[in-house]
This record gives sequence, structure tokens and C-alpha cells, in this order.
Amino acid sequence: MRTLYLECGMGAAGDMLMAALLELTDDPEAFVAQMNSLGLPGVRVAAERAEKCGIGGTHMAVTVEGEEEESLDEHDHDHEHPHDHEHPHDHEHPHDHEHPHDHPHDHDHPHDHDHEHPHDPDHGHPHDHEYGHHHPHATVASIRETIAGLPVSDRVKDDALAVYDLIAAAESRVHGHPVDQIHFHEVGTLDAVADVVGVCLLMEKLNPARVVCSPVHVGSGYVRCAHGVLPVPAPATALILEGVPTYGGAVRGELCTPTGAALLKHFAAEFGDRPVMAASRIGYGMGKKDFERANCVRAFLGESEGKREPIVELECNLDDMTGEELGYAMDRLFAAGALDVYTTAVGMKKSRPGILLSCVCGEGEADTVAEAMMKHTSTLGIRRWNGTRYVLERRIDREDTSFGPVRVKRAEGMGARKAKAEYDDLIRIAAERNLDLRTLRALLDREL
Repeated sequence: MRTLYLECGMGAAGDMLMAALLELTDDPEAFVAQMNSLGLPGVRVAAERAEKCGIGGTHMAVTVEGEEEESLDEHDHDHEHPHDHEHPHDHEHPHDHEHPHDHPHDHDHPHDHDHEHPHDPDHGHPHDHEYGHHHPHATVASIRETIAGLPVSDRVKDDALAVYDLIAAAESRVHGHPVDQIHFHEVGTLDAVADVVGVCLLMEKLNPARVVCSPVHVGSGYVRCAHGVLPVPAPATALILEGVPTYGGAVRGELCTPTGAALLKHFAAEFGDRPVMAASRIGYGMGKKDFERANCVRAFLGESEGKREPIVELECNLDDMTGEELGYAMDRLFAAGALDVYTTAVGMKKSRPGILLSCVCGEGEADTVAEAMMKHTSTLGIRRWNGTRYVLERRIDREDTSFGPVRVKRAEGMGARKAKAEYDDLIRIAAERNLDLRTLRALLDREL
């Protein structure tokens, strides 16, 4: 099974993920050229060689009008930092007004202390502070309009919009405003759109059947924002990562941004240790901050064994139910969480013909499904078998065809790749075009 493993022990930002995935591709230069042909105004993408703790990798420099976003972690110091243009981290929040920038930009930053504050453009996502004059506030609607107009596939557009939906939902909860009233700062700006769309494009090119991610190191300490100082992880990041294993640690700084968190949440089906796999390529996506540990995302692409998951099989014998009653019972078992329900003709005691009712479900749903089986059938007992099953990674894509949009079920893994048009869409089109299903399937197979 083609598997992608993302190791996010020292960072998880959009451009770091994009850089790590880029190193897994056959033609990095072609991808950079594609990104620069998307038509995002003023946006340029460049793949730069970088080194962290002696390890070579790639840093994706995403600039707007030649300037790259930078971030500012809040350090515990007893003295002030004289910055001639302080634009602190500005996490997304709703605004009813514009913020004029009347101050001049002086890019000479005098520091009265002996150490530097690392800046990291990937950790500027999602913080609109350094070059905010290039980034007007963006609404969910304007972001959707921008993405919809890009020369990319529907799959990439759908993935990018889903990532932004995660961020918008988190911001809505943080600020208590409806999603359609949320105004983004950095996350809605063009460099962040480039990060999100770039990762989605690379995921389409690599097309892994399985995406697994390590527990996410979010960093610790505080980050300075336009309205004050926020704890790490920032509120939106923390909400997006609900249900995802994360940890802090001794590293002082923001290691995971809302953009990075949303990309991981959308694409990773599992979070945990690296599965047993034979890696064919390994990529390193570098940040710009320097720590004692390498600030990078590491990506492994290769083949892993078939995915297995635990299941429970429930079964009972029936000889006194009508077909109508049995059909209704099967519907109720699916509603209770069954993965599959089927019947087999059997011979029973007293020479009676009967039905073996079998039901497959997950371990967590077994008791609920067994209760439904007791309630909706005439059985007095249920046999239970614990086991595992091999499964292919599955997804549903929306494909544009000569017959209109069609949902396609795709599955891949263990040396197999399968695609099948959704039955409900087939019967709708067949009725509209007065075609039989066999002919329609044959015509669609040529296009899918």
C-alpha cells in the first residue's frame, strides 16, 4: 500500500509540509513553475536549499511582492526589544473595520541584546504582522472565490476549501462569531493560499493510499499577537487539533500553526508511530528558526503492509420471520452501525429451511448492533466472533464527465487500485438519458 508518513516532531506549518512533500516528487522544478503560474497576484514560490543541525533539506520561500512573512515568538526577557516596525502575530479574528498602516517600514532592526530572535515564515502562518500592508482582511467567501478561480483540479480545490473550512470553524468558536462573519488575516492572505493549495497539489501528485502522521509537537511558551500575548498552541490551533495526539516540551516557540494543523487534520487518516513500511523516498521540509533540534518536517513515502482493522462478526439462525420483517431488521442493523449485513440460506433442525443472518461491525459498535439484532429479529441468541479484516484506503471524488458531475468511489492498496461510479448517480443519469446501466457504465469507464 502506497503510504505517506509525516514526522512532525519539530514543526508543522504549511510551507514546511509543502517543502517536505516536494522532495518526494520526480520534478520539483515543474511544481515550482506550476505554483508560479497559478495567477496569485504578486506571489512567488521558490525552493531553497537549507540546513538544520547538519541535515540538508528544502525551504519553501513564499513571497508577496518580494517580501516573506515573518513571525515573532514571545521570549521571557526583562528588557524591551526596540523594533522600528512591530507587527505582532495577528491570529485570525473578526473585524468590523480596516486597519490602516500609516507607519513607515524601516527594515533595520536594532537589537540591544546579544542573541537573535529567530524568524520563521512558515510560522508566520497564520500571523499577519510583518507585511500586513500587503494582506487585506479576507472573508470565507473571498477565499472560496480565489480558490475556485485557480487553474487546478476539482480535487485540489475541494481539499483546499476543506482545509479552510476547518480553520474558519475554529476561528468561529474562538471568537463567538458566525463563520460567514469571520475575517482572516494571514490565513486568508495570498501567501497562505499558496501554502494550502501547494500542499493539496502535491498530495494529488503523490496520491498516497494511506496518510499517517506522528503526534504533533506544538511547542510551548507564548506568541505575541496584535491584541496581546497568546499561549502556545494558539487558540485556533488547539481547537483544530482536538482529537489529535499532541505534546509540548522544552522548545520555546510556536511549532504548529493553524494552517499546518488544518492540513494535517484534513489529510492524515491516522496519528501515531510510523507503520512498518519500505520507504522509497524521504523528504525534509525546513523552517527558518534554529533550535537545538532540527526544525523540520520529515516525510516518508513507500509501501506498507495492507491495512488491517479489528472487527466483530455477529450471527444468528432464523426460520420464523417473513422477508419483509427480515428486510426491515437488516435496515435497523445498518442504522445501528453495522459495516455489512447479509443472509445465507441454511437448513435447520426439523428439516426447516432457514436464514443465517450475519453482521460485521467495529468493536465499539458490537454491543449496540447486537442489541438491535435482538430487538428486530426473532432470535434468542447471537454468536460473536472477534477478528480482523484487510481494507483498502477509500475516498469519494467528484468527477466532471460528459454526463455531468459523478461521484466516484476509489480504493487503493495491497497492489490494487479500483474505481466505481456511485450507484445513485448512475441511476439518475440513466433515467435522464434513457440509457441502461450496463451501457452507461461502459461509457463512463472510458472517462474515469
